[in-house]
Amino acid sequence: MNSVYEAAGGGEGMVRLARAWHERVMADEMVSHAFMHGFREDHAERLAAYWGEALGGPAGYTATYGDESQVVRLHSGNGLHDEMNVRAIACFDVALDDVGLEDPVRGVLHDYFAWATANSMYQFHDDAGEVPEGLVMTRWSWEGRVG
Repeated sequence: MNSVYEAAGGGEGMVRLARAWHERVMADEMVSHAFMHGFREDHAERLAAYWGEALGGPAGYTATYGDESQVVRLHSGNGLHDEMNVRAIACFDVALDDVGLEDPVRGVLHDYFAWATANSMYQFHDDAGEVPEGLVMTRWSWEGRVG
């Protein structure tokens, strides 16, 4: 069976999804707050590389941009924001519609994003300095979290 990455359209599909999600997030008053200090011009491409690697694609993110500890650190130290997480996930679900993804890949992508938002990207919400070196990117398959 194809990987989740391949079923979602490979690299191009990941970029389309990342752009659609970012557009939805920027239109959401609460979630856009996460980007109030700006964002990199290549944010969608970096995000697509990250998602792609986690979903069974090539190691494009870790080979080019950084490691899991850096990603988690970037998302840490912002305090509790459960409602923002819920809204970010809702933006992701609408982005899945925007790019035309349907089940079963849609459901798997939702589960991955919801898990990552509420767990790996939220585990050090009090202090980014607590993020240890050497974190390993969580991989996701059709059956869910790998390992």
